[in-house]
Amino acid sequence: MLDQASPTKADLERDVISMLASGDQPMTLEQVRERLGRTVMATTVMAVLNRLLEQGLARCEWVGRSCLYTAAPDRAELAAGRIRAVLDAGGDRRAVLTRFVAMLPPDAERVLIDLLRQGHPELADGR
Repeated sequence: MLDQASPTKADLERDVISMLASGDQPMTLEQVRERLGRTVMATTVMAVLNRLLEQGLARCEWVGRSCLYTAAPDRAELAAGRIRAVLDAGGDRRAVLTRFVAMLPPDAERVLIDLLRQGHPELADGR
C-alpha cells in the first residue's frame, strides 16, 4: 500500500480501515497483516486494530479463538444509531425530539426540515 519504509501510526490506521471497508468479508489479524504488503509486526497490527475498535471505526466478531475484523459504519451512521437508541429506550419521544430540535443551531434545524420535507412532501405545505 504505502511505499515508505517506516509508516506512521496514522498511515497504518488509514490503510487498515480502508482495507477493512473495501473488503468483501471479515479478516483476521494475520490477513490484515499480509494485505498490508510490507513487514509490520503482528503486535503493531494488533495495536492499530485495537485503536480502531476503541474509536468505533472497526468491529470484532470472535469465531473460535480468532477475531474477525470488519469496518464499522461511518461516524454519521454511528451517531444516528445512538440517537435512535435514545429514542427507543422509552419515554416521551415527542418531548425528547422537541428538546433536541430546540438545541439545534439554526443551520442544522434547516437541514433537518429539508430532510423531512424530502422524505415527506406533504410537510412542504405546512401540514
